[in-house]
Amino acid sequence: MQKVRKAVIPAAGLGTRFLPATKAMAKEMMPVVDTPSIQFVVEEAIRSGITQILIVTGKGKNAIEDHFDSNFSLENNLLEKGKDALLEKVKHTTIPSIHYVRQAYPKGLGDAILQAEIFVGNEPFVVLLGDDIMPDEVPLTKQLIDIYEKQGKGSVATIEIPTEKTNRFGLVDLGEKVEQNLHTIQHLVEKPAPEVAPSNLGIIGRYLLTPEIFDILKNQQPDAGNEIQLTDALETLNQVAPLLAYEYKGTRFDVGDKYGMLVANIELGLSHAETADKMHDYIKELAKELKGSKV
Repeated sequence: MQKVRKAVIPAAGLGTRFLPATKAMAKEMMPVVDTPSIQFVVEEAIRSGITQILIVTGKGKNAIEDHFDSNFSLENNLLEKGKDALLEKVKHTTIPSIHYVRQAYPKGLGDAILQAEIFVGNEPFVVLLGDDIMPDEVPLTKQLIDIYEKQGKGSVATIEIPTEKTNRFGLVDLGEKVEQNLHTIQHLVEKPAPEVAPSNLGIIGRYLLTPEIFDILKNQQPDAGNEIQLTDALETLNQVAPLLAYEYKGTRFDVGDKYGMLVANIELGLSHAETADKMHDYIKELAKELKGSKV
């Protein structure tokens, strides 16, 4: 069995949900406290044993490449001023094992992953979407790799979602139970209405895929919005290389929308060494005000 050593991180989206902030900056560079959201994703991949990373970018995403590159003038300035802690933080983000490719047109997640075909070759690989931050001790990506090494199959990560939100997720129709929180998949359906949803398990932004996906994506018909939907391609893949659905029980921050980004900043701010105490005191006082408010 081949070792899983490559990760693909799609980061070519326009970030329209965060306009006007994303008019001139990459959505993936928006900070959670003091760390760009994409750095959490890259670090998850590395902590999971991934040694080669491809980020699929697009127009206006140069800041992502700059962030993971060295900055000699900044490092030299911090060194001269004796700011050793900040210098280590900056050096920590210099990751030479990251590669980049551009998605020329915004044609959907499936098309973005197709850009990784040459990079991946004939190997299993993981896909990590930047909208999801999972700060667990054992990374979700590592959990999917462990499943592959034990079961020899690709997998998609899922979470239980409210019924009224099924039209915002790809959904899985579960088959047989393999082990705790792990099932075979009968079907995958893209954003079904609540009344026809096959389950309440929504697919979240972590996948372990096999290279058969690329030929499928090449032949995948675009949807009504002229985008190649990954969920539709996974439905086809599941027929030739069966996938497993893993129900994730850990912490997830959806930083792909405003509310999720705010929650991530609050919760991670409460655990950050430089902000935890002040945030804790502020939230306690704010809670008292809200409790006494009639709003």
